Amino acid sequence: MKKLTVFCVLAAVFFYNGCGIVGLLGTQSPYEKKIPAEYNLTKQKGRKVLVLVEQPGWLSTQANLRYYLTEAIRENLIAKVKVPPKYILSYNELSEFRSNKGDFSSLSPTAVGKALGADIVLLVTIEDYQLSEVAESDYYNGFLGAQTVLFETASGEKLWPESAENKSIKVSFETGEQGQEAAVKRLVNACAHCISRYFYNCPMYKFKISDEKRDIGWETAEGG
Repeated sequence: MKKLTVFCVLAAVFFYNGCGIVGLLGTQSPYEKKIPAEYNLTKQKGRKVLVLVEQPGWLSTQANLRYYLTEAIRENLIAKVKVPPKYILSYNELSEFRSNKGDFSSLSPTAVGKALGADIVLLVTIEDYQLSEVAESDYYNGFLGAQTVLFETASGEKLWPESAENKSIKVSFETGEQGQEAAVKRLVNACAHCISRYFYNCPMYKFKISDEKRDIGWETAEGG
């Protein structure tokens, strides 16, 4: 009888611990957890995307900032969102169209998209840009603010974001990079990440980056 009692107790302990182990194994680690896409571009098979980066005429920036940001977003869409390169219009195609179109500034983003054969337009409007060299050094401080929205070309419908007029992106760093070009690339890469992360199931540990800021700069329709 005693042997039977001991056996039952041991069996119960093993069962309980076993369930605990199974439960533990079934729990996702922070490296496995993902934040669901707000708009899943990964599933938009065979649809061409136009990345349209704009900036107001009064905003003084480097002449190549628009190019750098376009390319950074394009690289993120390819590497992270898994959009095939052939389905993302190149900067050169857009630049040529812009140069040959005298009334380009009067065209809507969807009109530009239609003219270039895009199905979806990712509009990114640069709102603020600051880059300053630290005194007597080759190190830089930087800030880049942008608003972004995704459109369906055919209907002109806003696809993303759902809960606001646009998505506000703010990135910055202090005394972070040596050399102007490296500083610019750090800003645009951070901005590109903060945009593209909403278009695929992004791993939680990659979602937030240190260069992203939510409490500085201008205010937006989204409320900062």
